[in-house]
Amino acid sequence: MRSRTTVAIVFVAGLCAPGLLHGQPKAAADKAFVSGGTIDLQLDGGNYDIQPASDNHIRVILNGTTGQPRVDVTITGTHAEVRVKDTPRNNFQATIEVPKAADVVVRLSAGNLVIGAIAGAKDVESYAGNVQIAVGDPNEYSSVDASVKAGDIDARVIGGSKSGLFQHFTWSGRGKHTLRAHLGAGNLELRSK
Repeated sequence: MRSRTTVAIVFVAGLCAPGLLHGQPKAAADKAFVSGGTIDLQLDGGNYDIQPASDNHIRVILNGTTGQPRVDVTITGTHAEVRVKDTPRNNFQATIEVPKAADVVVRLSAGNLVIGAIAGAKDVESYAGNVQIAVGDPNEYSSVDASVKAGDIDARVIGGSKSGLFQHFTWSGRGKHTLRAHLGAGNLELRSK
């Protein structure tokens, strides 16, 4: 009788809190940071969503199949380094929240990347996968330098698109930020938001 009761309790707990059994999002790191600083993100393979936080914090929230990745956030003054290493080979997803105003440098080994409306310079490199970057107001940029070895560049928000092999797109403006994005294989989309 006792074993049936235990099984029933575990079953009901699983129904009431499915996240316990199926990997509900969990914050792997949460540290206060400054607005307007520089954030270096070194990311192993996976799908990442980098979005502005509601406060001046850096948060790494794991979703999907999390496995046992290593997440480290190191802060020195106005510079932060975020490392996500040893990610599982499939269905790894993470949301990384950063202050609304920040310069971001992203190095992604492979996977899909979305960067939300973060005011600041952006420097992105990925070997394979699709990348979407919210540009916001193009007048905030002094230069855009985008390239893909194989894939499409959709930069209609600033007046251009290219597709095929070894595509390169540049643009100059009067703003203060720079945007640099280089992909191996994949599609790059610059969008307004």
